[in-house]
Amino acid sequence: MAKMKHSSYQQSGFLTRFNLRRDWFVILVWLVILGGLMASVAFKFNDLYGSKDSISSIVTTLKMPAMVSLFGTFVAKAPYTTADIFASEMMVFMALFMAVMNIYFAVRNTRDEESNGMLELLRAHAIGKQSPLLAATIELFLINLLMGLFYFGGLQISGMHGMTVTGNLLIGAGLATVGFMFGSAALLMAQISDNPRGATMLSYLFLGVTYLVRMITDVQNADLTWWSPFGWVEKLSIYHENNWSPILLMVALTAVLLLLTFYASRHRDVDAGLLATRGGRKRASVFLTGPFSLVMRLDRLSLIVWVLAVIVLGISYGSIFGTVGDIMKTNPLMGKLMGATAVDAANRAIVLKFAALLMIVFAVLVTVPSVQTLLRINGDERKGWLEQIHAKAISRGHIFSSYVAVALIIGTLSMFAAVFGLWLANNSVMDNPLSFARLFRGFIGYLPALYVTLGISIVIIGWLPRFQTVIWALPVYGLISLYFGNLLNLPNWAENLTPYGWINQVPVKAVDWSQVWILLGVAVILFVIGFVGYKRRDLIEN
Repeated sequence: MAKMKHSSYQQSGFLTRFNLRRDWFVILVWLVILGGLMASVAFKFNDLYGSKDSISSIVTTLKMPAMVSLFGTFVAKAPYTTADIFASEMMVFMALFMAVMNIYFAVRNTRDEESNGMLELLRAHAIGKQSPLLAATIELFLINLLMGLFYFGGLQISGMHGMTVTGNLLIGAGLATVGFMFGSAALLMAQISDNPRGATMLSYLFLGVTYLVRMITDVQNADLTWWSPFGWVEKLSIYHENNWSPILLMVALTAVLLLLTFYASRHRDVDAGLLATRGGRKRASVFLTGPFSLVMRLDRLSLIVWVLAVIVLGISYGSIFGTVGDIMKTNPLMGKLMGATAVDAANRAIVLKFAALLMIVFAVLVTVPSVQTLLRINGDERKGWLEQIHAKAISRGHIFSSYVAVALIIGTLSMFAAVFGLWLANNSVMDNPLSFARLFRGFIGYLPALYVTLGISIVIIGWLPRFQTVIWALPVYGLISLYFGNLLNLPNWAENLTPYGWINQVPVKAVDWSQVWILLGVAVILFVIGFVGYKRRDLIEN
């Protein structure tokens, strides 16, 4: 029995080293992006919030319900320091990125390898049945450990006012642990689903639910945030109480998730999941008439899941509009001084500014499923799945256009769903809600920016398929620059490096139709350039 257990994990160390050698560049990119972001923000915070007046002003802002929904509850106690502001603004945001990074590596090194046949090749050699999974787990642990140490080191040399060694260590440990926790959840989802897309969607579903619970409870009753694993990162009370108990909770949940993962792995076959894929039809649907309908059918689950997810997100944010635009609640004295009419106008202005920020979040978010569909062009080609279509009298341009059309449909419907959910909830909770026409400005305004982003993606896919991973830099940078733009006093040119930064503040302002048509024209030109590149290059082989 002991020998059997030993053989199940044979060559785990070798596979771990192999994974690290293979993934070192991708790990380095994540390290530079996330670690560099954390360190650069820390270095700049002394200039931004180095005075008592600037700290007092931003504390008032961070305590507003709109900011609480985005950054979490402000838990620091007076006298406030620059480090308090840093911890309050960065922890939720960086935890979100750590979760995304871990989901990427977890699914890529488990279910993705199993799906493309790599695991079967490995098991043909003298390795244990559980060795690939253990190697992926160890790699995740080492990546998070490295990220945590990098965060700690960057903060230590930043010279930020009010920071402490213990607080910096807690930030590094907290982010590393929350990342590994969501990575462990993704490893479990890779056992449940029998394909990479399903595992990824389940992982993001878990992340999304925990994030929404955190957001809603933070605004309504912060004590209830303990029920959200994502919310535990807020409870560390960094630079004050330095509470380590949330890390113990994360470690405990991670251990449970890993136990379930290895148990599930032992009780399933290779290339199978606990949730089996439903058997196909004996005869093709009457709607399955060509490449477009085929791609649409393959992506229909992704479309349904994303549309439902962003509707829920829109409803969740819209449900706090009544709290966001309530000056009397957040600052009663100011409300009395202003008078009822002025208070109503100020409340509406706050809600509109918050809605404008949410439009950026929605636009960046719905880019994800659209880009995933575009990336399938080269992925499906590399796996040989398109060979049967290429063998028929169907042009490569027709196939390429089908993927592009489905990506545009998914992005458009998802953006509309997010705005619709926002309007639906705001209509229910506000005495004087924002009209659908007003919020629809956000949909019209940001749709061209989404199309330009997809156009750039198409050019890279068509001409530089080996570098298509770079595409993700567009939405990531867009979110970082626009999400933190005002808080970090970023110059306009820094925000304009992404298509999302070219849009005027809709729905606060009216849609700039000249801007819309120009961006749509740019998007069409990019589509054509990418289309030509795809038709001219060779097919990608496995």
